[in-house]
Amino acid sequence: MRACGEGLRVAIMTDESGWHTRQLQQALRARGAEGRCLDLADVRIDTTVADHGLLLPGWGRALPDAVLVRGIAGGSFEQVTRRLGVLHALAALGVPVYNDARAIERSVDKAMTSLLLHQAGIPTPACWALESPELAQRLVMRESAAGRALVLKPLFGSQGKGLLRVGWVDGAHVPLPPLDGAYGQVAYLQRLLPPPADRPGFDWRVLVVGGRARAAMRRQGRGWIHNVAQGARVRAQPLDAGEGPALARCAEAAAAALGLDYAGVDLMPAESGPVVIEVNGVAAWQGLQRACRVPVAPWLVDDLLQRRVGGRRGLRRA
Repeated sequence: MRACGEGLRVAIMTDESGWHTRQLQQALRARGAEGRCLDLADVRIDTTVADHGLLLPGWGRALPDAVLVRGIAGGSFEQVTRRLGVLHALAALGVPVYNDARAIERSVDKAMTSLLLHQAGIPTPACWALESPELAQRLVMRESAAGRALVLKPLFGSQGKGLLRVGWVDGAHVPLPPLDGAYGQVAYLQRLLPPPADRPGFDWRVLVVGGRARAAMRRQGRGWIHNVAQGARVRAQPLDAGEGPALARCAEAAAAALGLDYAGVDLMPAESGPVVIEVNGVAAWQGLQRACRVPVAPWLVDDLLQRRVGGRRGLRRA
């Protein structure tokens, strides 16, 4: 594998360096490539510096041979738009961006994710996204009257933060709270899937790389939220037996619907089979790697170098 990346310089876009970036740098070094961490917030548009108009700190007038997006810091609408604009610009200049800006835009917006999954015919819970508190409250009351609960989620949230159950919850009506703060005056509501009657609630995380489901874990939380960051217990979920093949098919279709090079796809069980609840385009994998004992960073790097970079060279132009 070393010749595949020999001499290549890869920018790892991240707002924080740590275990994940070290894993990626190690995998790149093993293939003869160099991985440099860079925060998109530090990349400048400067049309006086080079023909391409971008200034990447530490790169001079050059561009990287490829970009691997590990994290994008939050910020104002203007800040996030500018950072994604840099990724768009790099792709337009011929630099492979993994995942690219369009895919990240689709996956970071939970409402757009739900819409695209629905349009692709992929099983996913009913959802609503609206800005009217009055209409949202009416919707919650209607669902509650039918004995159903909804999950209110921040449109751009992650790691299970800010999730609230509303509607008919544990035998009582829970109204919609004010939509300020983390919700940004937007009600993104997803119909809650009840846990199976014969076992505790849980969900699955499936890692898709290059269009193929590579590994999966089952997550069981202390309550109704099953994110590893919220203390869920995890164990490996085989993809070649039992529910595994259905999980793999669903996760691969979800990643394809959003145009993702790699994705963490979250699914829950339902009577009809697995249902996709979220798709993460900047997925962490420490918990999955620990549970499944698989080499995730090498998978990502190999897919980037083989499928996206291939024989490309000479992209470091001024």
